[in-house]
Amino acid sequence: MREIFITANDGGQRLDRFLKKYLSNAPLSYIYKALRKDVKLNGKKASENTMLSEGDVVALYIADSELDLYTRKKKQFHAKRQFTIAYEDDDLIAVNKPFGLLVHGDSNEKKDTLANQVTDYLIETGAYEPRAEKSFTPSPVHRLDRNTTGIVVFGKNAQALRTLTQMFREDGLISKFYYCIACGELREDLHLKNKLVKDEQRNRGKVLPLESPDGRYIETIVHPVAARKGYSLLRVELVTGRSHQIRAHLAYAGYPLLGDTKYGGRRTEQNTQLLHAGELHIHEAPEPLDRLTGLVIKSAVPLWSAPEAQLFTREIEHINKGVK
Repeated sequence: MREIFITANDGGQRLDRFLKKYLSNAPLSYIYKALRKDVKLNGKKASENTMLSEGDVVALYIADSELDLYTRKKKQFHAKRQFTIAYEDDDLIAVNKPFGLLVHGDSNEKKDTLANQVTDYLIETGAYEPRAEKSFTPSPVHRLDRNTTGIVVFGKNAQALRTLTQMFREDGLISKFYYCIACGELREDLHLKNKLVKDEQRNRGKVLPLESPDGRYIETIVHPVAARKGYSLLRVELVTGRSHQIRAHLAYAGYPLLGDTKYGGRRTEQNTQLLHAGELHIHEAPEPLDRLTGLVIKSAVPLWSAPEAQLFTREIEHINKGVK
């Protein structure tokens, strides 16, 4: 029998989810079988959806040989660090994701990801000690597409991760601003409200009228910074945070992103959308992160090499003067 004492980083999650992380090499069938007969919480049987709290004791009546097999840590892959740090404190780290790097792994790339690079960094600095943790790993609060650059926020402990996730989901607590180059000359603000349906097979979003019974609500505010020679530099506020929202919404409005051929944008030498997550404004943060209220995190806009983007070099350099 092995007793596991639940820490602050282990609490606040369901018993079955904790066991999936603790017995990370075990098949799901094994875990749910163990829950029925080999697991006790504080000396009693507990259902799989029981929420754990700091100070709880989970007892596993499983042979040591099986536990060693199912808890054995996989060899850590160390990837070359490609990100830079926009902001860091004891609870969170906001990093600048470069072009072409996945936040999480997919079927083609499982190791060299932003999440793994940030975890490596936190291990090196002593902010995260894997051997001391039973289930927690620093994780991103949100995602960016592979070819979108800019700010990604990670929680460095479980409480911070839960609070940050809540902040990103609730309206009015955080504002997210992106910079992009769009096809067409936009000279007035746009306030777009529609529905979005995601085609998972094609990995493409379709924008529908607001009164449509299908799709999820999306809201995007677009401010033109400059427009010339058939293109615009835009500052976009992402009010809701749906996958491909900016790309699909601007294309629907008649201003597809330069290089975003999936949504009708003109091809460039970079052959990808010119989109950057440049600012994060925290208007209100609940405890224990209330000290973050009023914080603004910024990331320098890339000086994209596409000739069309170079029309706006002066404006981009001016924007970047405000980035520390």
